[in-house]
Amino acid sequence: MARVCVCDDRLTVTPSGELCVIPGSLGLRQVLIYSTPGVHQFRKADYPWLARVYVKVQGAGGGSGGANAAAGELIARPGGAGGGYSEALIEVASLGATESVVVGAGGAAGGGNNPGGNGGTSSFGGFAVAFGGDGGTANMTTGTAFSTSTGIPGPLVGTGNGNSGGGGAGGGAIRLSATQGMSGVGGESRLGHGGFQRGGEGPGSAPRGRGGGAGGALSTGTSVPGAEGGHGLVIVELHG
Repeated sequence: MARVCVCDDRLTVTPSGELCVIPGSLGLRQVLIYSTPGVHQFRKADYPWLARVYVKVQGAGGGSGGANAAAGELIARPGGAGGGYSEALIEVASLGATESVVVGAGGAAGGGNNPGGNGGTSSFGGFAVAFGGDGGTANMTTGTAFSTSTGIPGPLVGTGNGNSGGGGAGGGAIRLSATQGMSGVGGESRLGHGGFQRGGEGPGSAPRGRGGGAGGALSTGTSVPGAEGGHGLVIVELHG
């Protein structure tokens, strides 16, 4: 007589004889990636098998300021700070019917002698929040004498089961003379890298990956813009 065996760590037979999956026993089944800045919606009813979600949230990086030194003079700008990072494990019963997913936009590039914009906060409902990095300042005035511009602190720690801030500080800038200086490096992020620092005239440098701060601009008489910070990202792992 034929016999069917059921592995009881993932499957069960109901009293009525139905073979069913044990909720939460299958592990990771699908991954959702929200990469476009703005507000999105997550609906748990779209995944009837869902047992829990693990979310990874990356805040956006700060932009860097523009620089426009007078002829024969120099301005160097600091880099923008990297965005924060947060994670959270959430049981399906704790989720609302719909949860808002926010992807922060990278901070705007500054033009002229204006600072860079702040990076936007990313979040998954109220469970995991990662703050954006601040933009680079535009405090150094045009000149030829030695001068420095302080770097930009990384963002505060957000909320979640596991969050370490995660956003690196934007590097400071220095002017040695009318022709020698160094702009600041962009802050690192958990999911990206900051823009590079300049030792010669040029615009701010773009970060790579997600959430990095923009590198600072450097001017020796030409108006150069800053760069935009890296956009945030939200990754949602669906476990069934």
